Amino acid sequence: MNDLPDITPFRIRLDELDAQMLDPNLFTDPQRAATVSRDQQRMSRLVNDYDTIEKIEEQIAEARGLLKDDQSDPDLRELAEMELPENEALLAKMQQAVLFAMIPPDPTDSRNTLLEIRAGTGGDEAALFGGKLFRAYTRFADSQGWKVQTMSTSDAERGGYKEVIALITGDSVYRQLKFESGVHRVQRVPVTEANGRIHTSTVTVAVMPEAQDVDVSIDPQDLEITVCRASGPGGQGVNTTDSAVQIIHNPSGLIVTCADERSQIKNKAKAMTVLRSRLLKLKEDEERAKYAAQRKGQIGTGDRSERIRTYNFPQSRVTDHRIGLTLHSLTEVMEGDFQPLMSALLHEDMAMKLAELGNPSPMG
Repeated sequence: MNDLPDITPFRIRLDELDAQMLDPNLFTDPQRAATVSRDQQRMSRLVNDYDTIEKIEEQIAEARGLLKDDQSDPDLRELAEMELPENEALLAKMQQAVLFAMIPPDPTDSRNTLLEIRAGTGGDEAALFGGKLFRAYTRFADSQGWKVQTMSTSDAERGGYKEVIALITGDSVYRQLKFESGVHRVQRVPVTEANGRIHTSTVTVAVMPEAQDVDVSIDPQDLEITVCRASGPGGQGVNTTDSAVQIIHNPSGLIVTCADERSQIKNKAKAMTVLRSRLLKLKEDEERAKYAAQRKGQIGTGDRSERIRTYNFPQSRVTDHRIGLTLHSLTEVMEGDFQPLMSALLHEDMAMKLAELGNPSPMG
């Protein structure tokens, strides 16, 4: 077990969690009970997997001993020769799983998520691609069993979005989506291009964990809230009441506008949800910037100016620039199959965290 960290602290933590689960008072607070239960299950799996590794190592040592012993039973030697490669492969897989499980989970990984997409350079083409990208994320969310609730939209005249904000709810949403923040570049021939030239446009994506009341404190005195009559593309009326809500948070300068609902109360509630999450994101970005200065490398999770991915339609190619991954499956990605990209990013992030902890990287 020389290549794995000491399991003792994790066994102690499991004993603590087991004791808490036996305390009837725990369940008077459902949220805390859910957290303790989740942690207890995770720690139990970790310890059990570690114990399994010890048993596999014993089997491997026994098999190697038989193969070295010329006097051992031929049938046992043949069996050991067959089982040894399987056990060695299983050992490597189990060790990687245990290493990853030892990384402290990000407390926001289980959060619901605010997804913002804004058209960048490229005018109408950027807005059109923003609409396509939002559709792709929506289809991915559907495949995960998540729910997508549109919070705010700003439609472009020729289709797509100048800006769209959605709340995505479900299991481990932020864990999957958190590496999507940044500049997404598209290279393709626009439908309005008569000469067949490839244009390059961009959209910016921001992914924010949904803020809870304990995350950020908002003083009502810091808010400027105004209402007005909502309008659609080209100035057309959406409704006949003053339902659109704009909130300005003076200390940060953040401005949030919601006009999708006909109810002023609903628009205000949505705007406050977006504002809280944006403030939490600012807070996290500040902490991440301090931490990043001490890190040798990291996968971006928030800088709007960072170009993270290129979607090249003529070559049906998707390239994630942070990890140098290229896939020739653009059609599938635009239909919502982001899993190969997200899994690779998550795996790379875990490998970096393990390296920082001084543990051997499962990547090599």
